[in-house]
Amino acid sequence: MPMDSLDIRRGEQVALVGENASGKSRLASVFAGRNAAKYITFRDSYGSYGDRNFFMQQRWNLFTLEGDPPSVGEALHQDAAESKDPEAALRRVRELTALFSMEPLLDKPLVTLSSGELRKYQLTRALLGGPEILVVDNPYIGLDPRTRGLLTELLTALSGSMTLVLVLSRPAEIPPFITHVIPVEDGKAGEKEPREVYLDRVLPPAVIRLRNVTIRFGERVILNSLNWTVREGEHWALTGANGSGKSTLLSLINADNPQAYAHDIELFGRPRGTGETIWDIKSKIGFVSPELHRAFRQDATALNIVTSGHFDTEGLFRKPSEEQREIARRWMEEFGIGHLAERPFLRISSGEQRLCLVARAFVKDPPLYILDEPLQGLDEPQRRHVKTLLDRYCGAPGKTLVMVTHYPEEYPGCIDHSLTL
Repeated sequence: MPMDSLDIRRGEQVALVGENASGKSRLASVFAGRNAAKYITFRDSYGSYGDRNFFMQQRWNLFTLEGDPPSVGEALHQDAAESKDPEAALRRVRELTALFSMEPLLDKPLVTLSSGELRKYQLTRALLGGPEILVVDNPYIGLDPRTRGLLTELLTALSGSMTLVLVLSRPAEIPPFITHVIPVEDGKAGEKEPREVYLDRVLPPAVIRLRNVTIRFGERVILNSLNWTVREGEHWALTGANGSGKSTLLSLINADNPQAYAHDIELFGRPRGTGETIWDIKSKIGFVSPELHRAFRQDATALNIVTSGHFDTEGLFRKPSEEQREIARRWMEEFGIGHLAERPFLRISSGEQRLCLVARAFVKDPPLYILDEPLQGLDEPQRRHVKTLLDRYCGAPGKTLVMVTHYPEEYPGCIDHSLTL
C-alpha cells in the first residue's frame, strides 16, 4: 500500500535524487513527518572541539556545554535511559554496536569521531526506537571511497529489516540495494522508476552487467546471486579474501569461463551467448593476472610478448605490422623496460616479466582494463611508477578499470568505486 504521495511501498528501498536546491530534502522531511519515520541529515562539516557550542548543540542537540564531552558509549546509554523502554533500548544498543562494529568507538569522545564514525553513531541513535522507515539525507557527503563503501555495507544490512529512503544529489551514488528511484525537480517528485532503468537513462552505458550470478564448483558456492554493474568511465577496486571468488568473477568477464553462457551477463551492452566470439570480447579488454603470467612459458623475446597483446594470444603466432611493433616498443619505454625488448622473456626477472605483461595490456588502447595484481613482484620504485601510469591512462576520460590488489596503497587515485566479495 502507498505510504503517502511519494508512493513508496513496503519492501521498496528508495532514493530521492535531484540537483542542489531541487527540493528533495524538503520532500523527504515532509514524508518522514507524515509517516513517523526517523530522519537523519548529514552535512559536510561537523564543527570542531574548539567550537563546542556549534558542535554539541547543532549536531546532536543533546548535551550542555559543561564538563568533559561524553563518549560514544555514554551518549548512547543516555539515549537508552531516556527512552520509553530503557531495557529494550539497551539491548538495541548492544545489537547495533555489534552490527556496526562499533565496540572500539564506545570509549571515544564524540568530538573526536571521524566523518565515517559519526555516521555509525548517528545511525545507531536513529535506530534505537526500531523505526520501520529511516530517511537518510546526504549519507555519503564528505566521505572517502573506502568509508563510502563501509557505509553502504551498513545500509545494505539495514535494508533487510526496514524501508530506507536516501536523499542524494548524484545518481552515481545510488547504492545497489536501492530498488527504485524518484527524481525530484522544482520541489516536485517525478515518476518512480526501477533503479536500473533510471541509471541506464541518466548515466553512461554499462560495460559489465551481472544479474543474480551464482557460480558453484561441486557443493562449494563461489559467487552467490551477485548483481554488479560497471559503467563506462568508472574505476573499481575489487577486493576480498583469498578464495572469495575474485578470479572466478574476472574470468567470467574476460571470456575465459564457459559458465558465463549459463548466466545473465552483459558485456559492452550485449548479452553473452548472442553470437559474439571470445575474440570480440577480448579485443576490448586489456588484461593481466597472476594466472596469465604463469601461462607465458614461450621462448620469445620480451618485445614479442608485449606485441602479442594486439592479438590477445599467449605468444606471438602471427606476423605483426611494423606499426604494431612500434606501439609495443613505446609502451615498453613508458613502463621503463624498453631496454629488455630483445631479451628472452623467460630469462628476465619475475618483476620484469610482470611489467611486460602490464605493457601488453595497454598496446590495444582498450576501453576496459582488468588488472589483477598488476604490481605483484615489483620493487618500490617500479610500483610508484606503474601506479602513476595507471592513474594517467586508466583514469583518462572514457576508460574503465577493474583492479585487484591485496594492498590498498597500490590502488591509483582514480579509483571511485569498490566491490568486496
